[in-house]
Amino acid sequence: MKRDAPHSAIGSLMDITARPEQLFLRGDGSWLWDDRGRRYLDFVQGWAVNTLGHAPACIRDALARQSALLLTPSPAFHNQPASALAELLCRHSDFDQVFFTNGGAEANEGAIKLARKWGQLHKGGAHEIITFRDAFHGRTLATMSASGKPGWDRIFAPQVPGFPKALLNDLASVQALIGPDTVAILLEPVQGESGVNAATPVFLQGLRALCDQHGLLLIFDEVQTGIGRLGTLFGYQHFGVVPDIITLAKGLGGGVPIGALLARRHACVFVHGDQGGTFNGNPLMCAVGLAVMQAVLADGFLAEVRATGDHLGARLQALSAQYGLGEARGIGLLRALDLGRPVAAEVVAHARERLMLGGAAGNTGLLLNAPRPSVLRFMPSLTVTRAEVDLMIDGLAISLEAVAVRPL
Repeated sequence: MKRDAPHSAIGSLMDITARPEQLFLRGDGSWLWDDRGRRYLDFVQGWAVNTLGHAPACIRDALARQSALLLTPSPAFHNQPASALAELLCRHSDFDQVFFTNGGAEANEGAIKLARKWGQLHKGGAHEIITFRDAFHGRTLATMSASGKPGWDRIFAPQVPGFPKALLNDLASVQALIGPDTVAILLEPVQGESGVNAATPVFLQGLRALCDQHGLLLIFDEVQTGIGRLGTLFGYQHFGVVPDIITLAKGLGGGVPIGALLARRHACVFVHGDQGGTFNGNPLMCAVGLAVMQAVLADGFLAEVRATGDHLGARLQALSAQYGLGEARGIGLLRALDLGRPVAAEVVAHARERLMLGGAAGNTGLLLNAPRPSVLRFMPSLTVTRAEVDLMIDGLAISLEAVAVRPL
């Protein structure tokens, strides 16, 4: 049926979030350009997705090479990139087997299934998985139910049952929820969506001890903390606590959709027909995952992430002191700044729309993220430079003053 009025390309997208008007055309490293020719220093990077920044040559080349060879033969067959990536992930971790997915929610959904299957086999049908308030595990019905994001218990109700909520860094709240139906504990080592709130090493050690004592599985959602984000290849390595299962996504693909579920041998209980997916482990995405992993594992890469993360943390702490703000927190290149007042969205809008960063004739903006009304989150590429960190801090100071946050 022919429409009477013209239909815009942007208007054809389902309206599921408040997107600004910019139409981005290209990116390079820490920078993005829109259709008006304005450039932006990007400290969001697709929500911690672009491990190596925008349009890195190694990903471009991996896509070109693999697309000329094989896109997907079906997950019912082996392919070389998937096998090589699985072997590399296991060789550099404490895990024995990998199941590839198309993203983080699917990886977490797989972890939930794996834990419940393990409970059927080893815990008399136990199925409950203790999760945490303010956690975020994805947007499927099960992962929304596992999440502790306020209000999500009413969207798409009824929820999937079996996810009692404890408090992060409160071991007693976890102990109180353990019962005969408990099969696992699932958490992010650093809660990203709640404003970059990290579990303490003592708390994670306590969870490991509880799981060992009660015969439970410990699951880390490392969708945001995995692949170098905290300065170690996997987040659990930063804390020195080995879980039974971890999930990956975001940084593993460096900008393309791929996730992974990794498990230690005793937890690998799927049998044929339990799990699958049409595009899971396809060669094209796995070739990119290999390229990303090889870059992150290169000599000196993770040491530089740690050094740059320390620099970002120090600059945020100094800015907080200068302007009388709240806590600057985080690990590696996952950081947050509590503004102490609900102006984060205003700061983000000013930095994007009206900032004249670096004196580039008013044509350079800054992309920031506000996961909470008073909190800014910083997720630059792992290749961000100290000079780019300093430029971001300069721009952030301008935007703070623009929304009436003055230095002391």
